[in-house]
Amino acid sequence: MIPTIIVALITFIAITVSIILFPSIKLKKSVIGTYWIIALVGAILLLLLRLVPIEEIWNSLTSDTSINPLKILVLFLSMTFLSIFLDEVGLFHYLARKAVKIAKGNQFSLFIIFYLLTAVLTVFTSNDIVVLTLTPFICFFCKNTKINPIPYLVGEFAAANTWSMMLIIGNPTNIYLATSAGINFVEYFKVMAIPTLVAGVVQIALIILIFNKKLIKPLEPQEDPFAIQSKVDLIVGVVHLFVCLVFLIISSYIHVDMYLVSVICAGSLLLYNLIMRLATKKHWRYVTDSIKRLPWELIPFVLSMFVIVVALEYQGIAQKMGEILGSKYSEWTYGASSFVVANIINNIPMSILYSTLPNALTGTTYYKAIYASIIGSNIGAFLTPIGALAGIMFTDITEKFDVNYGFKQFIKYGFIIAIPTIGAALLLLMFII
Repeated sequence: MIPTIIVALITFIAITVSIILFPSIKLKKSVIGTYWIIALVGAILLLLLRLVPIEEIWNSLTSDTSINPLKILVLFLSMTFLSIFLDEVGLFHYLARKAVKIAKGNQFSLFIIFYLLTAVLTVFTSNDIVVLTLTPFICFFCKNTKINPIPYLVGEFAAANTWSMMLIIGNPTNIYLATSAGINFVEYFKVMAIPTLVAGVVQIALIILIFNKKLIKPLEPQEDPFAIQSKVDLIVGVVHLFVCLVFLIISSYIHVDMYLVSVICAGSLLLYNLIMRLATKKHWRYVTDSIKRLPWELIPFVLSMFVIVVALEYQGIAQKMGEILGSKYSEWTYGASSFVVANIINNIPMSILYSTLPNALTGTTYYKAIYASIIGSNIGAFLTPIGALAGIMFTDITEKFDVNYGFKQFIKYGFIIAIPTIGAALLLLMFII
């Protein structure tokens, strides 16, 4: 038991240090994240030391259960492909440009529109994609109009990691925790809709209170020559996403796994593009660029963290941690602890670990623990940049645009906004389940 704890702790600490000090390394023209390499080394070490039988890992990877990490990865990557494709054809940029036009030089209106746009896009696509897409646009726009980008960046990142709780597909942590508990698309939405809505209202009120003086200053709208290159591809992409969402909603009623729904829709979009490009002999840059932008590093990272968690469970350590958290007020113990742990080891490994901790609980106590962990994994993402991979990418983008939004500022605003937001969400959860 002790050697397993030591290897796991060293791995978690090393991942955190790498995210802060050296998040990536450059090899020739490629930039490679260090976090997944460290996780992979930790997993291999556990297997080499025989602290977890390889048969145990193999059985978990080949099991026909909802917690199978391969199914979860397929679901997340195929949904991400649909979202990135829409970004590549220009949907997100187009909507952001429309938001600026509607605001008509009013910063306060622009902030509200950007917040709502982020919220809506996050609900129906993915928080990571929204952050990666809108952050560069906000930085570029604010630089050109000479306004302070911080209110918009804080609002965008906080919104993306709060409204991502609404649907099961909003965050890979939602997918992992919910499917591990056998929660389907509709059941998830019924529970999480109101806590997400209330958390979002509390959050935007706090942000407006903090930045009110900065948002009353006028701005000069800038002309943006951007235009959607292929309206047909855009329409096809939106239709595929819509159909995918519809079938995800009814998947539990027609007895089809969610990962099959998403991978069929992603495959259909890929097939459409292949046929069209062969017929018209035009480029299919949208598809190739979408495939290149997929978070491939997430595969070794998730699988490596899965090995570590299986080892912790095999040695009885996860059970001990579950006993410490207890069964009384599970929404608060699991919600608060997951919120903190996400900012120590990142919310993806936290979710893999927390999917096993409440196994000894039963009934509503168990589901409160799972949903509370989902809330903690999402809202914990904007307490510090370590909380989520999106935070690491977000800080990298702001640095490239010379935006003065460092680690200390991130934590300052994160602490002020995240604590009341998670408090509101967990309070609502108490009365829903």
